[in-house]
Amino acid sequence: MKKLASILFHRLTMTALLLVVQLALLLAMMGRFSAYFVYFYWFCIALSVAAVLWIVGNKSDPGYKIAWLIPILLFPVFGGLIYLLLGGNRLSPRQQRKMQGMDRQMVAALERDCKAEELSGFGADAVNQARYLEQYAHAPAYNHTEATYFPLGDDAFPRMLEELRKAKRYIFVEYFIIEQGVFWDSILEVLEEKVREGLDVRVIYDDIGSLFTLPKDYAAQLEAKGIRCCVFNRFIPILSLRLNNRDHRKLCIIDGHTGFTGGINLADEYINRAVKYGHWKDTAILLRGEAVWSMTVMFLTMWDYMRGEECMEDFRPASLPPECAHCGDYFVQPYTDSPLDGEPVGETVYLNLINKAKKYIYLTTPYLIVSNSVNTALCNAAKAGVDVRIITPHIPDKKVIFEVTRAHYESLLEAGVQIFEYTPGFMHGKNFVVDDQFGTVGTVNMDYRSMFLHFEDGVWLCGAPCLRDIKEDFLRTQAQSERITLQRCRAHSGVRRLFRAVLRILAPLM
Repeated sequence: MKKLASILFHRLTMTALLLVVQLALLLAMMGRFSAYFVYFYWFCIALSVAAVLWIVGNKSDPGYKIAWLIPILLFPVFGGLIYLLLGGNRLSPRQQRKMQGMDRQMVAALERDCKAEELSGFGADAVNQARYLEQYAHAPAYNHTEATYFPLGDDAFPRMLEELRKAKRYIFVEYFIIEQGVFWDSILEVLEEKVREGLDVRVIYDDIGSLFTLPKDYAAQLEAKGIRCCVFNRFIPILSLRLNNRDHRKLCIIDGHTGFTGGINLADEYINRAVKYGHWKDTAILLRGEAVWSMTVMFLTMWDYMRGEECMEDFRPASLPPECAHCGDYFVQPYTDSPLDGEPVGETVYLNLINKAKKYIYLTTPYLIVSNSVNTALCNAAKAGVDVRIITPHIPDKKVIFEVTRAHYESLLEAGVQIFEYTPGFMHGKNFVVDDQFGTVGTVNMDYRSMFLHFEDGVWLCGAPCLRDIKEDFLRTQAQSERITLQRCRAHSGVRRLFRAVLRILAPLM
């Protein structure tokens, strides 16, 4: 705690010093600036008008548009300037070239694996979903892959250590949050051992995600141990305003044939070795076989984006574990979602699962801050007689965000959606299971940040035996949860309901 406080104090001090310098410069200029204030005022008004026209005309989500239009219209002098600095996902020409390079690399490494038409035995819906992911996320569907579902981070932790100890060539680790403690220290011990054995060990972590959980120079500490490390989108107070795009992915890849992903970060609360918000309910999935090559390419393209140095084919596994040869009756499709390519892959996967459901949709999410399209799809499915159930947390990690989640309950309940809150603590898993046939496990929260601003990943499942495990876990979790009623939502005071209405409008900016 003292170390975290020291980091926070250091960064806030830097921010304060920069603010003081800027204020001093502003005061020094005030004498001259006042004569030109009228020009500055009309320039800002024109900028706000241009921002409004741009927002109305672009292809972003309608809710995101409204959330920006309101503050710009209320504060026209500075609204356009703030949007220019913080809004949208504009890329510089250099970034565009790098993104195009990432796409080319993924296509070159994966296009020969594409086989969406082979899913025809599962129906046209399966083929269409697989084809979408192949064409727009460069993510092939694979068989010959064993998929194991873990209903808790507590269950995934020992298996991760077991698989890491088996590594022979390389280990790639990419997480939003890494925090020193039992979980990470145990993994780090194995990574150091593997470095001594001569393996290629690499780590990527997000700077904002790990801002208060790791020392500022932690990447250098790992490099000194022989572990190559990249820090995604470093936080620089004041000078770096584009902080929205974060690396929210969770990937642990061993030798290109074994990989983990899911909701868990590498911190002790995710395995219930530390208690923050009651019992932490999280999930993970282990893949062994062909599909892990796709996850490996995800990692290497991110690594190349930051360092620019690898030939991906050098990392393709020469052989697969023998047991994977018998896993041919179902398909798994790892996918990634970039906020910089204009394609909302994570949201589209969820929408396809919702819109194609015929019997039931069971989903878990820590944040239910859905776009208008997802909200409409869930309501329409429930109105059509599909059994739609959602589990969210009962103990929040962020109180304001929890209010936004609850602000979305009423319209869903009115349509017949069943909503439950996980009473023992915090629900962090991001799972869908539909009709015993399709599902997904990954990192994509049902909120605007995950769907439009973060780098995310997940695994789409078609006919996999572990779908049964996901369904059974949902039903066990539902039994530990409190059902939310429409009467309860309407019983709140008018002031609170008005507050929640405002939060719903501004939710895309949170």
